[in-house]
Amino acid sequence: MNSLAYGQAMAAAARDYKKEVVETERLAKEKMKVDQVDLGDLENDPELEKLHRDRLENMKREVEKRQEMSRKGHGSLNEVQEQEFLVEVTTTELVVCHFYHHEFERCRILDKHLGVIASKYFETKFIKIHAPDAPFFVHKLDVQVLPCVIMFRNGIAFDRVVGFEELRGRDDFKTSILENRLMLAGVLKIKSKNEDDSDDENDQTGENRRIRVGGGFIGLTHKMHSDDEDSDFD
Repeated sequence: MNSLAYGQAMAAAARDYKKEVVETERLAKEKMKVDQVDLGDLENDPELEKLHRDRLENMKREVEKRQEMSRKGHGSLNEVQEQEFLVEVTTTELVVCHFYHHEFERCRILDKHLGVIASKYFETKFIKIHAPDAPFFVHKLDVQVLPCVIMFRNGIAFDRVVGFEELRGRDDFKTSILENRLMLAGVLKIKSKNEDDSDDENDQTGENRRIRVGGGFIGLTHKMHSDDEDSDFD
């Protein structure tokens, strides 16, 4: 009797286990089916479809904008001639211009860093001009020491970096040092920046003052201190 009872108990346990396994599989299949239905509903959701279309449209506009700006010289450091200079700085909102000399090592160092920064800030145009070949603008902008980086907003020169004094005075400074200096000046466009800010914010302060050059070009004179580590090119 004991053996019979034990056998029946084991059979009952096996049936219960089988039922539990079957029920678990059934619940798992139902859950999978529900998940699939939910995902299908989401894929056909009109609001999500609109968000997707809007995102694709924004991405398309951004790509087209970058392509157009790239054709105009944005995204890299480009050399310009003296006869091109006026158009370059007056037809673009934000411009960084490096007055350089091809024989000066520090000018080559600065070119390298400016090229890196230019690739990150498409809204700003980065150009360079060989100072000995641009005497008119060298004189009008009072460029006395090289390298000299002058920043323009809507054709107005409002700030500059002369030599390496503001770059920790050493040749191995990090790109971020120059990037932060340009950012502080406001020549690198930040999305959170109020683009309606008036140019009045750049009115004369300290050593800086604006001058108007013939033909409607507005430049800036800047009293520069001598720096033994940088080179006069006169």
